[in-house]
Amino acid sequence: MRQQRKLVVLDVDSTLTRDEGIDLIARFVSLDVAAEVAAITAAAMRGELDFEASLKRRVAALKGVSVDAVASATAQVRITEGARELVSELHAKGHLVGAVSGGFHHMVDPLAEELNLDFHRANTLGVLEGLLTGETVGDVIDSGAKAATLREWAHANSIDMADTVAVGDGGNDVEMLREAGVGIAFMAKPVAKEAADVIIDVPDLRRVLEVLGLRG
Repeated sequence: MRQQRKLVVLDVDSTLTRDEGIDLIARFVSLDVAAEVAAITAAAMRGELDFEASLKRRVAALKGVSVDAVASATAQVRITEGARELVSELHAKGHLVGAVSGGFHHMVDPLAEELNLDFHRANTLGVLEGLLTGETVGDVIDSGAKAATLREWAHANSIDMADTVAVGDGGNDVEMLREAGVGIAFMAKPVAKEAADVIIDVPDLRRVLEVLGLRG
């Protein structure tokens, strides 16, 4: 790890943060919708549902939510313990850090700025006159898109895939975990653990530094 420049790419919801962003937004619709969305999210993260289809169902339930409510939901997101230290120590040693999310730019962009990430990518919510349209705009960031993003960022920065690290927790992280030189399942569902090289079951992202030989 100390000899080669690395690219470390993290999932966002329930990895870089402790929350599932879409579940927080759904609470601004109703408790019943929030419960339904949370159940779909959990099933998708367990790998039981196609991610793109599940995302369409969940986003449709958000139709009419205001962008102000999305901002309020974003303010509730809790950054995972050790995330700031992980990013700062990787940067201090000359490595690159990115985040790729099946969530939304409305929520990921502020997080990426706060943590000083080198790259980030997420889904885009459709908005019309300040309200969510119930659809996403552009290509969906699913499991395949996450793996493709890892390859793209590595290639763009002349980093061999053997020197990439992926960190994730759910079914839509599986391809990225398999593709990376080191795949780390963080507080993960069984489907992600099966795809990973390393499992971290302690909710502290500083453990990633230990796995990579950068601390302790």
